Amino acid sequence: MSKKQKPLTGKELLKKVKKMGDASREEKAIECGYYTLSGKQKRVSMVKFLNALIEAEGISLDNDSTTEAKKRGRSANYRINVQSNGNLSIGKAYTEKMGLKPGDEFEVVLGRKNIHLKQVEEE
Repeated sequence: MSKKQKPLTGKELLKKVKKMGDASREEKAIECGYYTLSGKQKRVSMVKFLNALIEAEGISLDNDSTTEAKKRGRSANYRINVQSNGNLSIGKAYTEKMGLKPGDEFEVVLGRKNIHLKQVEEE
């Protein structure tokens, strides 16, 4: 059995995966070096392989503002609740993220089970 190769990353990884075409995920992971040896058996490191693919594509799944949020308090979690008085409050985290300022105007569009806010453009 040959020596285990170092796992491919970045453009090399993407190139190899595309070249392998219809091969299974497991075959691609092994060919790209994402496995461990347990005796004579190869164990596929699928999570590491998929994470490397995501990173190679330039996709960030981590929240880049985590350190910023810790400094300022609460961060936007993209969920809000109706308050006891019936109001919905969007909150500063969302308005700051969108660059909104006091006085910006929105049109409220009600759907069957949703509410859309459309910013009214200044004339």
